[in-house]
Amino acid sequence: MSDFEKNASPVDAELTNDSANPPTIAKHEVKWYRSTFYNALILGICNFLAPGIWGAMNSLGGGGEEKPYLVNAANALTFGLMVISCFLSSVVVRFIGIKWTLIVGTMGYAPYAAGLYVNNRFGQEWLVILGAALCGISAGIFWMAEAAIALSYPEPYNQGRFLGFWLGFRVGGQILGGAINLGVNAKRASAGSVSYTVFIIFIVLQALGPFTGLLLNKPSKVQRKDGIPVQLHVNNSVAYELKATAKLFFNRKFLVIVPFICQAVYTEAVMFSYQGLWFSVRARALGSFLSGIIALVIGNLLGAFLDTKSISLKTRTRAAFFFVVAWQGMCWIWATVNTTEFNKTNPTYDWLDPGFGKAFALFLFWVAGFQLNYMYLFFLVGNLADEQEEIVRITGLLRGTESAAQAVSYGLSSVSIMAAVGNPYLNFGLWGIAIIPSWFIVKEVGHAFRDKKIERETRALHNVPGTQ
Repeated sequence: MSDFEKNASPVDAELTNDSANPPTIAKHEVKWYRSTFYNALILGICNFLAPGIWGAMNSLGGGGEEKPYLVNAANALTFGLMVISCFLSSVVVRFIGIKWTLIVGTMGYAPYAAGLYVNNRFGQEWLVILGAALCGISAGIFWMAEAAIALSYPEPYNQGRFLGFWLGFRVGGQILGGAINLGVNAKRASAGSVSYTVFIIFIVLQALGPFTGLLLNKPSKVQRKDGIPVQLHVNNSVAYELKATAKLFFNRKFLVIVPFICQAVYTEAVMFSYQGLWFSVRARALGSFLSGIIALVIGNLLGAFLDTKSISLKTRTRAAFFFVVAWQGMCWIWATVNTTEFNKTNPTYDWLDPGFGKAFALFLFWVAGFQLNYMYLFFLVGNLADEQEEIVRITGLLRGTESAAQAVSYGLSSVSIMAAVGNPYLNFGLWGIAIIPSWFIVKEVGHAFRDKKIERETRALHNVPGTQ
């Protein structure tokens, strides 16, 4: 029996008005291939094959290249284009539905891996740029689609576990990539690029993404234990969706968390550049492998905590926020010390070298902190959307804002001094700036903002035949 099935519970008693006393229905039997757990599995595998393998390549440091600058520039292009595709994603859902939006979104990842392969083996750079562009066009709508599904498909009492399970597959790609690369490059104690054989495996895996997406259930086909139908569609005109999306961005409840979103995802290029600059090939592979395992464990622990109904929503939201912020603060102090020193000494650490532990452990904590912050952001925005259609818009804005921050981060990381020390300092400053504005929204969840998911589900439940 899955955690989703074990932890069924009534809606949160802390709500008021209609959401405090939702209509009661009997527990529903579901077919396994229609269940939320099944859909979490399929969504997770898609995540593993697309952004998970992308993360595996980049967690090797600069896409596995000897120096990270070209790949950082290509990634800046990817994320720049993703800003546009994320913003337009609700329009795409209107025409082809959420399932096909997800499928189309997986199609640009394999060309990205092919570009790294051609550059690694033949020294050609043009396909790196083309692959990055194709990835950016498709990945933006994929990011929105998977996030909207993750926030809409599960029962309210399984939201945190669904998020942890789904996002665990992303770091699963990193674990697999690290394991493959470690096996191929275990004897390479020097700096340099990874073996091109690794990229052939990555291309094959990413090409499987669209076929896996076909196995996902459409919202109307999903069966939930609480019997509430999943409603995840967009029926409004294109002009209405664009206007509503823009209006939501400038709404106070989203605008004040923009700094928190930016500082969270800016970190990806910073930590991957750190790994690519200061470690040997096999140490980078080991870092990719171990950091993924740590992130997988800690992310699922956070998901379980966020579903703990014996603790109020307000307390869970605030406690998780302070934990995530404190973890990040520790990493930024540590990173400032390390990068300042490394920029002067220019080391290449292998696991047999003195000082390796202090340098290497930071990367592990960094990746774990990134996973925690990533998960928390989804939990937070899930408690900001008032209507089901707003889920599509707010997840598109979340992923678009992430993409904009990552475009800047990877772009600046293509400059050597920024990759070495400038970006760690800048990200530390962004972290400090983001805390107070985001707190103004965090403190309202479970108070002025009640459990938005349960409120959305309760309204949907009133329309289910046979409810009381």
